[in-house]
Amino acid sequence: MNIGNAIKELRKEKGLNQRELAAASGLTQTSLSQIESGVKRPNPGTLKKLCEFFGVSETVIYLLATDVSDIPDEKKEIFSTIFPNIKKTLIEMFR
Repeated sequence: MNIGNAIKELRKEKGLNQRELAAASGLTQTSLSQIESGVKRPNPGTLKKLCEFFGVSETVIYLLATDVSDIPDEKKEIFSTIFPNIKKTLIEMFR
């Protein structure tokens, strides 16, 4: 699970660069870069700020962050079949 990938994806959907999102959410660009690259995880306060900015719940962030490597082997095939559509729908809902 990479929360940074989910945040990056939402940021790109909004057409923002890191500097713009950092300024809008009260983060430094360096901190946001480290989160998006997976160097560090956002603390609860930072995650809350980002969720508020994007208008999504933490649940949405965690769903978008889910990767096939997070799924038990016996469920990977079904995950790979249905999750891309779920992810696409979630992102479209919060454009």
